[in-house]
Amino acid sequence: MQRRIWLERLKVPLMLLPALLVLFVLFSGGMIVGIGQSLGYMPVIGRQEFTLQHYWDVLTDRNFLQSLWLTFRIAFVSTFLSTVIAILLSLVLREVFRGSQFATFIFQIPIPIPHLVAAFGIVALVTQSGILARLLAAAGLLQEPSQFPVMVFDRAGIAITLTYLWKEVPFTALVVLAILKSVGTEYEELAQTLGANAWQRFWYVLLPLILPGILSTSIIVFAFGFASYEIPLLLGVRFPTTLPVWAFQNYQDPDLNLRPEAMAVSVILTVISIILLVSYRRLARYAVK
Repeated sequence: MQRRIWLERLKVPLMLLPALLVLFVLFSGGMIVGIGQSLGYMPVIGRQEFTLQHYWDVLTDRNFLQSLWLTFRIAFVSTFLSTVIAILLSLVLREVFRGSQFATFIFQIPIPIPHLVAAFGIVALVTQSGILARLLAAAGLLQEPSQFPVMVFDRAGIAITLTYLWKEVPFTALVVLAILKSVGTEYEELAQTLGANAWQRFWYVLLPLILPGILSTSIIVFAFGFASYEIPLLLGVRFPTTLPVWAFQNYQDPDLNLRPEAMAVSVILTVISIILLVSYRRLARYAVK
């Protein structure tokens, strides 16, 4: 009997084992090659000695701190704004009104759209020759479209942030909305009968209920924004650039002597991401308690 129970427990892990082994081999193989190249081991160009010089070159580069700050700022601002907007929209969409189902459906459209497609849409919308600038000029609010503020290829990363918001707000809101619908309105109604106002009902009743979902999604959004390179590469300035773009550009360079530096940046980016995510998770556990 006990043997049968153990077999039932091991059934799912054994079924997943082949796929997990493939993923582990590919992931660990890539990590080993990447770390080896970051230490200067590249036999293809005659380098067979390990060195930390490439890490030192990256960390002492005067542009490193600027790139790190830009990467962190874009990821943090995108995560914070997407979370706040998602909560507000979830509170609206959970109410039953005429057309609420259609509004929820329209709201979820950005989720399956690739980030690159979203980036091109943002470019068409907010450039100085884009749709929004032309509409404002046609309405007489601008004398000409070129007076529209620069929001693409800007040092503030506005277009990058807008792209992340358009993609991540529905993702976060979908999780929060599911939690709100599952808990219902009983707790709020009880708090209202005890004299709690709208703000108190949200802060002391709703927020603790949706906080685990918010923390889980915000970790995912932050990790993606911190490690993503395609959107900053397309919409960001060439200097300073984010750490993922720095690594990508050096990796794609025909000069293979830049490959170790690219791998060093990638490893540093991975270590920083792990430290930030572990710290965030510990703070999140403390907040939930």
